[in-house]
Amino acid sequence: MSGHSKWATTKHRKAAQDKKRSALFSKLSRIITVAAKAGGDPNPENNATLAAAIAKAKSYSLPKDKIESAIAKAFGAGDAENYEDVVYEGYGPAGVAIYVEALTDNRNRTAADVRSAFARAGGNLGASGSVAFQFERKGEIVLEKEGAPDEEELLLLVADAGGEDMEEGEREWLVYTAPGDIMAIKAELEEAGVPVKGAELVMEPQNTTVVALQDAKKVLRLVDALEDHDDIQNVYHTMELTEEIAATLES
Repeated sequence: MSGHSKWATTKHRKAAQDKKRSALFSKLSRIITVAAKAGGDPNPENNATLAAAIAKAKSYSLPKDKIESAIAKAFGAGDAENYEDVVYEGYGPAGVAIYVEALTDNRNRTAADVRSAFARAGGNLGASGSVAFQFERKGEIVLEKEGAPDEEELLLLVADAGGEDMEEGEREWLVYTAPGDIMAIKAELEEAGVPVKGAELVMEPQNTTVVALQDAKKVLRLVDALEDHDDIQNVYHTMELTEEIAATLES
């Protein structure tokens, strides 16, 4: 497939995060704790934010006991109240817009670290809102191909459930939804017998930036540096990650 592929971007993101599984588990646990506390209810059926956090955690195979421990921490002696959501925005190499989501207990420390990472990569950290307009919040549901209906039937099920778009991967399907519909659509697909691997909220670029391979490597080194930070939860960019670039980077 040539041109921009949402699947290529998602595949690369998940592969990178899987390599950092230990740190990723800690980050996912933190998200669950904060979501449980913010929603004021340990039951995901009554706490949509927690339900989405758990769905994301399960898509990365966070063990059940760690999920339960993270929820319990929100209503025990945990320190979830010390964390706050912070967004950082800026431009990386070749003018690629980068949107960073963090959970931090020290805003000044995290901001300094993020600014330093951008500077080392030859980019610059911008003001709030400087790149956010280039992204749109979407729900992303991953479906297993094995055990799923054929493409035509699946398209009908996704459309009937309210899904906005569907893209084919190697072993999975990606379904995109409006942010507020993700859990309802996920539940409807599961009820229809479709094997759902996971679901999470993502920031989808409205338009992408075409860059040379050398610049692509620089951008992804910056993304990796940001994702390695304990406080950084998600990093999104507008670089056009073609199948060709993805294959070259993987090799």
